[in-house]
Amino acid sequence: MAFDGITVAAVVKELSDATNGTRIYKIAQPETDELLLTIKGNSTQFRVLLSADATLPLVYITKDNKPSPQTAPNFCMLLRKHLTNAKIISVTQPGLERVIRFELEHLDEMGDLKHKFLNVELMGKHSNIIFTDDEDNIIDSIKHISHNVSSVREVLPGRKYFIPGAEDKLDALSGDKETFISRIKNAHMSVSPAIYKTYTGFSPIMASEVCHRANVDADASTSSLDDKQIEDLANVFFLLIGDIKTGRFAPEIAYEGKAPAEFAAVKLSIYDDLEKVSYDSISELIFDYYSKKSIVVRIRQKSSDLRRIVTTALERNVKKLDLQQKQLKDTEKRDKYKVYGELINTYGYSVLEGAKSFEALNYYTNETITIPLDETISVKDNAKRYFDKYSKLKRTAENLTTIIEEVTAEIEHLRSILNSLDIAEYEEDLTQIKEELIQSGYIRFKSGGKKVKITSKPFHYVSSDGFDIYVGKNNFQNDELTFDFANGNDWWFHAKKMPGSHVVLKSGGKEVPDRAFEEAARLAAFYSAGKQSDKVEIDYTIKKNVKKPAGAKPGFVVYYTNYSMTIDTDISMLKLCKD
Repeated sequence: MAFDGITVAAVVKELSDATNGTRIYKIAQPETDELLLTIKGNSTQFRVLLSADATLPLVYITKDNKPSPQTAPNFCMLLRKHLTNAKIISVTQPGLERVIRFELEHLDEMGDLKHKFLNVELMGKHSNIIFTDDEDNIIDSIKHISHNVSSVREVLPGRKYFIPGAEDKLDALSGDKETFISRIKNAHMSVSPAIYKTYTGFSPIMASEVCHRANVDADASTSSLDDKQIEDLANVFFLLIGDIKTGRFAPEIAYEGKAPAEFAAVKLSIYDDLEKVSYDSISELIFDYYSKKSIVVRIRQKSSDLRRIVTTALERNVKKLDLQQKQLKDTEKRDKYKVYGELINTYGYSVLEGAKSFEALNYYTNETITIPLDETISVKDNAKRYFDKYSKLKRTAENLTTIIEEVTAEIEHLRSILNSLDIAEYEEDLTQIKEELIQSGYIRFKSGGKKVKITSKPFHYVSSDGFDIYVGKNNFQNDELTFDFANGNDWWFHAKKMPGSHVVLKSGGKEVPDRAFEEAARLAAFYSAGKQSDKVEIDYTIKKNVKKPAGAKPGFVVYYTNYSMTIDTDISMLKLCKD
């Protein structure tokens, strides 16, 4: 979700509270379009990050520092000259615009008290940080925008600063119910766009949230709404505006699995079917959301090459298996040639020379069959030819059976690696998967390269009854978990007949309650190829019943004594430990 006006309002409220009575202690410019202000006052110190990045404009409070270039850029030097030790008078937002204005007070070279403004515009590709005087004349900006770039507004030293027009949008903070009802009635479009195209600060998600709270279909045409529905919509809209005016924010992130799907500065009832995490601080939310989002994106990018290698190998092996199974089916007629040879040897004395076929009683089925003959060779040679065909097809079938077993094992192995890629959360998780692909011959090992240190560890959960449960993230971890870490009387879980993680429930010599078994099974279901299914069948047994055949692929095991249960994939009751 982009920074909408409501999110900016929450940031402004938090900044206003935090900066009251403080001064700017340091100014750094870590990136070409980013500032990091160190704030001191009230016996505290913190930093404020201001980013005008075109793809990810952000403002939030942080304790983290960032390395800066040895030589500060000109804009940073200018701000240091004017604003070092400047007092923060106020942090405001014009209406619900995506603009934050820092009003700053400082002494100039003559010792006179001066007021300046640092205007942070969070407007996508038009984002900027603009430094102005007390009459809104632009002193400088982090990005210079000439008339050649924008015909709407030049952002250059000496020009007058103003916020570009919002395309006839209304200010929700100063709006009234009658105007809202009138504008929605005459919008002639779907309800959600009618809201966010009418009022500044509202994103499509927040417009849909208003519709959801009012129990109105966001995609319905405004002309299809009755008076009560429009009245309900107006009431919900202005209740939300009331919360914004009084600073009653409730930041939260909605998650799809482990990936953050959406965030807002208010409750998102539209995502009640997803797991949500609430925050006291909008800055903490912004930091968590974008850092986790960037991790997910980065992992997807870094795993894409590995996924392509595995997918290509999998497709090749599946085609190979299909061809071999067809060839094996063709060898099924081999027994017919053996019978032909035997019957020719048995009844061949009665066959006339030069005959093209003859009929004989098949003593295996008690049926009379016709046996084709080659009239150019002897009866004895015809029998030999059929026996040779039988032997050749028999050898082919034996070889194909062995190859099919090997290819099937390879397909299962590759599918298990794909499942490991789905599980991977961090770059170190991918390191072991890459090592497995190198050992399996799918990635060429570069001699002389640095040996990569393996730091990835299995997931560690604690059950509701306090039992430790461990989940392998990949095949190497699965083997290590099962055969090096688990004791003989620990319990072992795995999704039945599908790729998935090995799950070990540490018994600690105690009797394990049913709930712990069910929770370990849920983990095995969640970290398997059947994760999207409503129910997954799970096999479980004590660890000493699990064996690894000699020469088997990583992660491959066998077991012959086990229990089974069918379980869902909900693991929300389990606590993930940060080991």
